[in-house]
Amino acid sequence: MQTPVSIFWYRRDLRMHDNAGLYHALKGPDPVLPLFIFDRNILDDLTNKQDARVTFIHQAIINLKNTLESLGSSILVLYGSPEEIWPALLQQYHVAAVYTNRDFEPYAGRRDAAVEQLLAGKNIPFFTYKDHVIFEKDEVLKADRTPYTVFTPYSRRWLEKLESRQMEIPNSGDVPDKVSFYLSSYPTEKYAHNLFKTKPLPLPPLDEMGFRPATVSFPPVSVARGLIKNYDKTRNFPAINGTSKLGIHFRFGTISIREKARHALALNATYLNELIWRDFYSQILGHFPHVVGHAFRPQYDKMEWRDAPEDVEKWRQGRTGYPIVDAGMRELNTTGYMHNRVRMITASFLTKHLLIDWRLGEAYFAEKLLDFDLASNSGGWQWAAGCGTDAAPYFRIFNPTEQTKKFDPEFKYIRQWVPEFGTPRYPMPMVDHVFARERCLAAYKKALAE
Repeated sequence: MQTPVSIFWYRRDLRMHDNAGLYHALKGPDPVLPLFIFDRNILDDLTNKQDARVTFIHQAIINLKNTLESLGSSILVLYGSPEEIWPALLQQYHVAAVYTNRDFEPYAGRRDAAVEQLLAGKNIPFFTYKDHVIFEKDEVLKADRTPYTVFTPYSRRWLEKLESRQMEIPNSGDVPDKVSFYLSSYPTEKYAHNLFKTKPLPLPPLDEMGFRPATVSFPPVSVARGLIKNYDKTRNFPAINGTSKLGIHFRFGTISIREKARHALALNATYLNELIWRDFYSQILGHFPHVVGHAFRPQYDKMEWRDAPEDVEKWRQGRTGYPIVDAGMRELNTTGYMHNRVRMITASFLTKHLLIDWRLGEAYFAEKLLDFDLASNSGGWQWAAGCGTDAAPYFRIFNPTEQTKKFDPEFKYIRQWVPEFGTPRYPMPMVDHVFARERCLAAYKKALAE
């Protein structure tokens, strides 16, 4: 008779340390077999077969595998669709329970509902936990139990809730003596002896899944304490190494959001605010799933966007004639990263200077950004286009020249990515700022008057 096992299903939480679902699985009555599925439903949609995010995940799985095997266990890594893999798993193992961490993206919700239904038919419990945000969609609500749609009151309530349950912890130097209950860590390693004992299990190579290793370098998992401490002073200047670049690690859970929030709470309120924005957009997606593909404010779906593929291509390639825009797009195309301030400038330029549908820009960022997150990407693009929550009003139109004067006055960032800047080889601006601004205002006014 087979030994009962619990399965911990890894998804966007690719670490051992401080992992909520893994912790609860290891505290359960049965040995825990970790699982990761390279999901064909997701991978088949990726047209770039050298997508750096797939390489990043593969490397994170290798790191997990090495850690687990040092503990006498391993990780079962499979390639296919969950709807095909799970019935086969239930044939292969005596599965007593399945544990995982929650994900509120629409596809993830449909996938998990189907797996839960399959397991319920065999009386196998499906336990899910909060792990990739501090507060989930229903934890920070207005007094009438409806969701916040404006960031500032949401952030105030978020901080109130964070402070509502304090606990004493030993001071480690980076965190205060008192920390919120919601930021306490899960001592996963304490229960590692409850892992399922097995010889090393195979890991499908990238080429078996139709992918090639990417050549870009990934940002480190740790950042200097001083960078976070000075974040509010340096974050807006793209020529300075003043942002953490931890987005990809948050996206795939190779770091604990609780741990970083503890450090931010102790070191820099502005950095903590960025983590609150992340929760805010996650709860917006959870409560208003129409933001995938549609404007949060429905009246903005009446906008008559220009059909101008050549203009879109110039923007993508960084050949607009606006140096700060071109530098950002070339940084994105080369590294899979773009400075946060420049993300706002490039998004505003596409939607307001060129009057191109924000969804085209959102899709391009989704394809290129290492740290692509559906909730934050949709939220950021709709902010820039004026159609989202807390949106920049349609009449607020970034002037790229003025943005350059403020945030890259010595052209250091621009010269790094646009070496032909200042020479005859650099193109003239593809559209005049004053003309573009007037055209934009007229188009938005027309759409909103209907």
